[in-house]
Amino acid sequence: MSGVPMQTEDTMARWLRALLPAALCALDPAGCGGVRLRAQAGPARDAWLAQLRALLPPGTPLRRIPLDAPDARLLGGLDLAATLRAGRPVAERGLLVEAHGGVVLLAMAERISSAAAARLTAVMDEGVVVMLRDGLETREAAEFGVIALDEAQGDDENLPAALCDRLACIVELEGLRAGDCPQLPFDAGHIAAARARLPTVSVSPVVIQSLGAAAQAFGVDSLRAFMLAVRAARAAAALDGRDQVGEPDVTLAAQLVLAPRATQCPGSAAEAPADVPPESAAPDQTPDNAPAEAAPPPGDAGGEQRDEQKDEQKDERPADLQQPLEDRVLEAVRAVLSPDLLAHIRLAGGRLPRARSAGRSGALRGNGQRGRPVGVRKGRPGGGLRLSVIDTLRAAAPWQALRRRQGMPVTQVAVRPEDFRVVRYRQRTQTTTIFVVNASGSLALHRLGEAKGAVELLLADCYVRRDRVAVIAFRGTRAELLLPPTRSLVRAKRSLAGLPGGGGTPLAAGIEAGWSLADALRRQGDTPTLVLLTDGRGNVARDGQGGRAQAEQDAHAAARRVRASALRTLFIDTSPRPHPSAQSLAAGMGALYAPLSAADAQGISQLVKQAGAQSAGQNR
Repeated sequence: MSGVPMQTEDTMARWLRALLPAALCALDPAGCGGVRLRAQAGPARDAWLAQLRALLPPGTPLRRIPLDAPDARLLGGLDLAATLRAGRPVAERGLLVEAHGGVVLLAMAERISSAAAARLTAVMDEGVVVMLRDGLETREAAEFGVIALDEAQGDDENLPAALCDRLACIVELEGLRAGDCPQLPFDAGHIAAARARLPTVSVSPVVIQSLGAAAQAFGVDSLRAFMLAVRAARAAAALDGRDQVGEPDVTLAAQLVLAPRATQCPGSAAEAPADVPPESAAPDQTPDNAPAEAAPPPGDAGGEQRDEQKDEQKDERPADLQQPLEDRVLEAVRAVLSPDLLAHIRLAGGRLPRARSAGRSGALRGNGQRGRPVGVRKGRPGGGLRLSVIDTLRAAAPWQALRRRQGMPVTQVAVRPEDFRVVRYRQRTQTTTIFVVNASGSLALHRLGEAKGAVELLLADCYVRRDRVAVIAFRGTRAELLLPPTRSLVRAKRSLAGLPGGGGTPLAAGIEAGWSLADALRRQGDTPTLVLLTDGRGNVARDGQGGRAQAEQDAHAAARRVRASALRTLFIDTSPRPHPSAQSLAAGMGALYAPLSAADAQGISQLVKQAGAQSAGQNR
């Protein structure tokens, strides 16, 4: 029974940490950007949203944006029905303008298109919606916070990186129950009072320095995340009734904003350099006009007694006051890092890659007739292009009064060729993961076993991800396509079963074979991902002759070709310890480097997914 109170206390702490971002967003929606709420639809998410609604002061707008909201509803546009009735352009207010000063709920945010995310983030940055189309010219204020409802269940779906970068907090509700949700100790009245106090809250340079140091220590490279942490600290101080940001506000902002974005975990708190005396590490508190204390002469008992009293008084200060604010913030962030994040950091060699973009695997390309509609453009139907009737009428509507005066029938809508609008489609291509495996040397069989396991794990996801895999093995004097691109698990096992190992290491031949296959697949419209499993030390040149120097030179030349092709590449160093030659070769390829001295199939599979998520936006 002793474990039950601890579990209840931990659940209460998790709920409070999840609800505090709702309070900060209700207080300063536009300043904090918003919250990424990672939870499936259910009672827990409903309880969180109910508390957010209760905290919003009366009159604060709250708008829900559906996933398929068109641009005219999102940003505003031409009201087609009203325009046809009035005979003149009539504007329609968009959801973002209606949410000015409040909050928008972005439904199914993990499936938002990159184009819609770009329009949303542009409005968040500018704070206004500018519309110059369909005969309309408007400019209206639109400052709001975004609650992105993220229902993603795997790595295939994720929010666009640009949108995530503008949301201050990331809230996880997995494992929490609505029945355990506590009530925050403030209401909409407290939020309204804090809003009035917020403009007067000041931030000291020490606070800014401590947040900046924490962001740097934990690998948070985004300057926008640091600015959001400062805004969150100001909001926390205003909510607590203070006009100056204090240590509790800094700690809370670092835990809510910086901790979920951490890509590395620093060691112990920073210490003063060894060559600097401890006294010089602390700022001098002596006023300029105060007389300096002379050192007591030898044998002066009174001087020695005074020194002992000073040492005792210094030692009696609390330990947290002797520690700089910067170090205390680092310890507070480290305390809330999840074990899963720390495990991923260790797996990736001490630092996680910074995701440039996110979403489903496979690049997006334009298509005339198939795929997902992504907008319209001027043009005539034909040649595979489809006419958009509604958008054509929308383009023709503002000119009806003028065209009727020119003799057009009143009972008809006058449409001219310049009004034609055609639909643009975008189709997601399939992804092919190419394993280039070093099959030479005494460790070949062991590494090939890991590659086989990783291929089987990836193939298990192919029914959902629609990916393919291929395996190239290099040994002796050449590279061999062991498994052509396929989704067949049976074929993969059959091809991998009888691969021999041993011999020389034609590293350049393996890299070129992987590049050639990736280039051919890209020309066919696929999105290739190149995964190298090698120690980076070749001893067979491109022409099949032995010689380590020439082999390394040829390998770096092949690596530069991969980098010039902008292929998304993962380099897995299979050395017993991270080797400089492998790191240099990975840098020359522009690849994500991962030293895995004890790699297993599951770890390789996870890193391949990370590489795909990191670079999915490069081909868009």
